[in-house]
Amino acid sequence: MAFRTFCCALLSLVISLPVLGADDNGDAWSALREGRAVLMMRHALAPGMGDPARFELGDCSTQRNLNDEGRLQARSWKPFLAEHGIDEARVYSSQWCRCMDTATEMNVGDVTDWPPLNSFFQNRSEGPRQTREIIEGVNEMGEGAPIILVSHQVNTTALTGVYLASNEGVIIALPLSDAPEILARVAP
Repeated sequence: MAFRTFCCALLSLVISLPVLGADDNGDAWSALREGRAVLMMRHALAPGMGDPARFELGDCSTQRNLNDEGRLQARSWKPFLAEHGIDEARVYSSQWCRCMDTATEMNVGDVTDWPPLNSFFQNRSEGPRQTREIIEGVNEMGEGAPIILVSHQVNTTALTGVYLASNEGVIIALPLSDAPEILARVAP
């Protein structure tokens, strides 16, 4: 029985090794700090899918919003980013309340709403145009603090090909392109 317990413990250790080194993304974090990459993330947890039929952009009461867990998730970015040398950033967000709230709760810089980051879940035909606007807009941003984009699953997948969970992000090399280089997947 002791041998079996030892083998199980050893197997658990071997399986967990990739997890122990999961934040081995030093080059990606350096690129983000140095302006050679951007962080694009999906908003924090807002239970449900899509938007209610009575959705109005300027009225949060008509939208799917962050719950308490989502607000805690969004707040967890500040210490997580600080651990990686980022205390301040230029934050751009979809105009949807769940994205603006995520960006605001992160508390790493002023939040600028940016319509190209708005969800096109209900109107997929807008995807290619908005993705092009994100690529061109980010590539035109000058030097300064790191750039964080807060958007939706459909937008991040259209640009990166990666399906992100709520409150997850990807660090993407600059310049952005139709086939961007993903440097890391990150989440606090």
